[in-house]
Amino acid sequence: MSPKLPHLTSRDVVRLIEERGFVFDRQTGSHAVFRHPDGRRVTVPMHSARTIGVGLLAQILRGAEIDPDDIRK
Repeated sequence: MSPKLPHLTSRDVVRLIEERGFVFDRQTGSHAVFRHPDGRRVTVPMHSARTIGVGLLAQILRGAEIDPDDIRK
């Protein structure tokens, strides 16, 4: 069984996806949209210091094509 995903804030997730080539595109309310040069888009909720839920984090990682094993501790 794989270890659980870490608890990440929106700032951590933004740093993670920007390291992989995503750039800020726009923001609507508290949701920031990041795009990749190849056309992928990822939406990250920007709720200050609150952690992102495990299910939503998994969905963001899947949309960004990031292997969850790369960020597990």
